[in-house]
Amino acid sequence: MADAKKSALVLFAHGARDAQWSEPFRAMQKAVAARRSDLTVELAFLEIMQPALADCVAGLAQAGHGCIVIAPLFLAQGGHLKKDLPRLLKELSARHPSADISVLPPIGEVTELLDAISEWLVNSAPR
Repeated sequence: MADAKKSALVLFAHGARDAQWSEPFRAMQKAVAARRSDLTVELAFLEIMQPALADCVAGLAQAGHGCIVIAPLFLAQGGHLKKDLPRLLKELSARHPSADISVLPPIGEVTELLDAISEWLVNSAPR
């Protein structure tokens, strides 16, 4: 029987044709996994790249993860987060009713991250 406390974090990005595009996200995945050995950390994509979010969540649910948190790596709330992600979440919840699937705010809505980017820009701009 699956341990309901087994948790996973899915970093969810758009996807691109150029494989190198995903390197920063893969670096984040490795960094988070290195600091949280108690957590399974995966990377999934909306389109073009693999694994797709649905396939990633299915694999995690099948492996017994009872808590799956999706972290959208999007800076702004566009159509993908307003329309596509809610539709995907509804489908995923229906397919995996024993898993508690939740979503963090998009990274572009996290004040600490925006402050860090702003600080970097202030310090990087020519004087």
